[in-house]
Amino acid sequence: MTAATRWPVICLYGPTASGKTELALQCAEAFGCAIVSVDSALVYRGLDIGTAKPDAATLGRYPHALVNVVEPWERYSAADFCRDAGQAIREAHAAGRVPLLVGGTMLYFKALLEGLNVLPASDPAVRTALQRTLAEAGLAPLRAELARVDPELHARLSENDTQRTLRGLEVWRMTGRPLSAWQAEPSAPSLPLRALQLALWPEPRTTLHRHIESRFDAMLEQGFLDEVEQLRRNPRMHADLPSMRSVGYRQAWQYLDGAYDFDRFRAHAVAATRQLAKRQFTWLRSLPTAPRHNPYHAADGTHPFLQRIATWLEALRD
Repeated sequence: MTAATRWPVICLYGPTASGKTELALQCAEAFGCAIVSVDSALVYRGLDIGTAKPDAATLGRYPHALVNVVEPWERYSAADFCRDAGQAIREAHAAGRVPLLVGGTMLYFKALLEGLNVLPASDPAVRTALQRTLAEAGLAPLRAELARVDPELHARLSENDTQRTLRGLEVWRMTGRPLSAWQAEPSAPSLPLRALQLALWPEPRTTLHRHIESRFDAMLEQGFLDEVEQLRRNPRMHADLPSMRSVGYRQAWQYLDGAYDFDRFRAHAVAATRQLAKRQFTWLRSLPTAPRHNPYHAADGTHPFLQRIATWLEALRD
């Protein structure tokens, strides 16, 4: 397949709090790009303050595909994202617009650009047995079992990642084969895409950490804890839902449960956000050819990424 037969898209990467949304709005204004959100938390309705979701006025002027598409008690997978992003990309091109994919959920980017592995379907009986062990003995023995049967997956997961620990053990018990081995099999993207990849790379890291901290304090002032309290009132909500495992929301839920005082809650939430940024940087290092720009360096005139996009779009028309 030649480049001319692939769907052109722009991918704007960057760690949390690096200014991706602001730059995306500039791109939409300058080039009429159709913004497609690549964020596993922005898909949920009602998760607004803690996700730094663009406000209603911004979304009205610059619509974002894949924002507010499911309820917070529903589950949304990488496969769901690929399906919905594919539809958004097709609709953008049908309207004569180039899609701008922007966000920090690197798994979604990887799934869309490289394809998804075909994994075994869930087995309710196996999952029930695992959930019973979790309820009776906690996560520690399950993590120990995962370390024995799938050390590669175990090394990748945080010590509190209940969902992926259970999934890894479920696949092992069902198939006798590690989930990491299934994930290593070749895959193919669902859409033939031609991507211009651009990465915001904020340095020094200490400055990013200050931005993360100040942004979280701003969220608290805007009523983040009230937002989580409102979500908790819905009987369909509980702490183990994917939406409530989002950074900040997990810690807020625990705080409202009385797990720790306010100062510890704030410290835990900020630390979790920094860890998220660290994981995003790790993924971005796997893209050595993607041009980088430090958002803390003032642009001399037009933002350098806007210049790159303009040149790339002009080449598409030739």
